[in-house]
Amino acid sequence: MVKLTAASTASIPRVIIFSLTLVYGLAGLFERDPWKNEDAIGFGVMWTLHHGGLQDWLVPHLAGRDASMGAPLPYWLGALLMDWFGPFVGLANATRIYSALCFFAAALAIWYASYLLGRRPEVQPMSFALGGQPHAKEYGMTLADGALLIFLACVGIAQQAHETTPMMAQLMGVSLMLYGTIRGLDKPWQGGIWTGLGLAIVILSGNLIMAALLAIGTASAVAASNARLRFRWSITSIVLGIIGLIFWPLLWLYFDLSATQQANALEGWLNWPLMQAYPSYKSLSFLSINFWLYAWPVWPLALIALVHWVGQKKAGSWRAPHICIPLGIALGGLLYNLFRTEANDHDLIILIPPLSVLAVFSLPILKRNLISFIDWFAMLSFTVIGFMIWLIWFAKITGFPASTASNVGRYIPGFQAEFNLTTFIAAIIITSLWGLVIRWRTSRAPKVIWRCLIISASGTTLMWVLLMTLWLPTINYAKTYQYVAQRLTQAVPKEAYCIDTTHLGYSQLASFDYFTRLPLRDDLNCPWLLTHNPNEVQGLGHLNREKLTLLWEDRRAADRDERLRLYQEQLQ
Repeated sequence: MVKLTAASTASIPRVIIFSLTLVYGLAGLFERDPWKNEDAIGFGVMWTLHHGGLQDWLVPHLAGRDASMGAPLPYWLGALLMDWFGPFVGLANATRIYSALCFFAAALAIWYASYLLGRRPEVQPMSFALGGQPHAKEYGMTLADGALLIFLACVGIAQQAHETTPMMAQLMGVSLMLYGTIRGLDKPWQGGIWTGLGLAIVILSGNLIMAALLAIGTASAVAASNARLRFRWSITSIVLGIIGLIFWPLLWLYFDLSATQQANALEGWLNWPLMQAYPSYKSLSFLSINFWLYAWPVWPLALIALVHWVGQKKAGSWRAPHICIPLGIALGGLLYNLFRTEANDHDLIILIPPLSVLAVFSLPILKRNLISFIDWFAMLSFTVIGFMIWLIWFAKITGFPASTASNVGRYIPGFQAEFNLTTFIAAIIITSLWGLVIRWRTSRAPKVIWRCLIISASGTTLMWVLLMTLWLPTINYAKTYQYVAQRLTQAVPKEAYCIDTTHLGYSQLASFDYFTRLPLRDDLNCPWLLTHNPNEVQGLGHLNREKLTLLWEDRRAADRDERLRLYQEQLQ
């Protein structure tokens, strides 16, 4: 039990926490192209559904490629938003409303989960003889604000939270599972609905192994917790989870999907090639190197909370809901990452909601020297990052310093920077607010327990908003296929009625289908071939005794390793 006064647990003014979350969530969503890899792939499937028919909706895929892209819910949501809002805000912008909805739903679920846990008697600070300790409701609000700040401060989710990927729906689903399990402690029916809904979302947006491991982690945490959840929560969660599991297959049967199509959809849903029966060395190696920066400052705070509360003299302290429930869900997500053939940054996002809730319970017991370290580290890091963003932007616009401008030109040849007054003003405003936050933190020496997080959360917001204002044209130029697609359109012969994309990556296919409207499809019988793997194409041509004539070769300006080539086949 910790000693805290009511003054030290004052919550953040609503307008500040709301504005910070809104600015962070919306910055960088609009007025840009689909970006290389995951963002372009997610958009490409939504684009296919938007223009496609019933079969496309039943088995989401990329145009011209029959392989299922897995669980359908994210693509359904993106395509529906494209249908509804595309005529008003543009198709690419409309799909990113999906990302915003998932992000804000996750943020809200994290806040309420932490609020409910923060009101529980086992986490309350020590009562004073003369009063002055925080009330349970106010204390819960303060911890909820802290958990949201930890979530916003997470370095690794900045770009991912603004992409049109299935991982955003998975983030929302995990957050709802977490909130529903905690809500079920006092309102079983309501909690069961939210847990079951979150599980159904995970089932319909990720592969089934992920859903199973998260469900097992949640069930294990509930079983181990000393605050037993009731039968009503269990049965509601299970029923809704089963509905989520059978909903998509029932659509296959109702619309008489062929056995081949059903097998294709199921293969994409299970995604066996990405999983293995034992922990992967590659995944373990990836996590050991990348997790620490990705989840900063979430993981050190979560570790401090875990060590403190588990080390309490009271027996079974680790079984308290505020430790056991988020820890169980986080372990389920960790196992999923470890059993993947090769983990990646996008899969780590499901760890952040439970770890953020766990981490917030470190705030009441943080030592002053650790708080100072977190503050000064964040202040120094984000100030330097912000300065470098401004410096490089200034060099791009003015050509001074010449060495910096030359480096930009070397890495992104052909890019012409232009001054934009609107984005400049937005960048000035966010930088000024950063200065005010630093001044408040350093001059007033506030005692509130969330003081070490406001710098980190504001810093990630500063970094992201500056990148999405001053640098957005540069980043968009570097990560879009629009310009190379335009050059491809000019190079394709008018008589090309079919272009084989069998040897083209998912991201390239999605982007070229959107930007070119060329007749692209995976068909080895097409006499024209578009590829980024020339060695495989040359081998195939030799095997089939065909002569391949190179018609076009190009690449994105910022990618020196990628080589896109268009061939024409002629029998020898």
